[in-house]
Amino acid sequence: MVIIATTTLGTEISDFLDRSLHLGYTWGSLLLFSGLVLTLYAWYRKFGNLAVFPIVARTKELYYWVAILFSNSLGTAFGDYLSDVIGFSYLIGAMVTASIIILVVLVHYFTKINQILLFWIAFVFTRPFGATFGDFLTKPVLKGGLDLGTLSASVVAMVVMVFLIFIAHRKNTHFKLNQPFTKSKNSLLISIKTYLTETIGLKF
Repeated sequence: MVIIATTTLGTEISDFLDRSLHLGYTWGSLLLFSGLVLTLYAWYRKFGNLAVFPIVARTKELYYWVAILFSNSLGTAFGDYLSDVIGFSYLIGAMVTASIIILVVLVHYFTKINQILLFWIAFVFTRPFGATFGDFLTKPVLKGGLDLGTLSASVVAMVVMVFLIFIAHRKNTHFKLNQPFTKSKNSLLISIKTYLTETIGLKF
């Protein structure tokens, strides 16, 4: 719920900078990016890392939510930048940001690049993906959208989100249930190996 609230507030902040203050999407994005970098820098100076789990200290939690708010605001501004400045259609904008997220996932699994850095990159780009994909679902067909309306688009997004949460929860539960068995199995193998080595003299 807090993530949804910061996402909504982030959209309002982005629109305020870009439209009410007339900074435009380019300068608005740069300003929000600077705010995010400064927040992460202050966080790192304070705690020596940018790990998001576990977060116990209240001060660290404050840094976390400020960074989340800047990330959501930056994501909204960047999504508008792709559509209004660069001129991408809503579908192309969503595909570009989704491609970046997929690239980050691949880098996470196949390289040793810092996972915390990859987390923040992926998190920032989930927001412009959500914004551009949401526009693709709701905007009129003449503007490159599907014209599903906000209610239908919200239902689609909610179904997808609930499905992904269910998959993640099921995977996590399956891992926890199998973890004791894996540990006991490994302990049994170590015990057998030790017995054969010390008693019979077998070498492995």
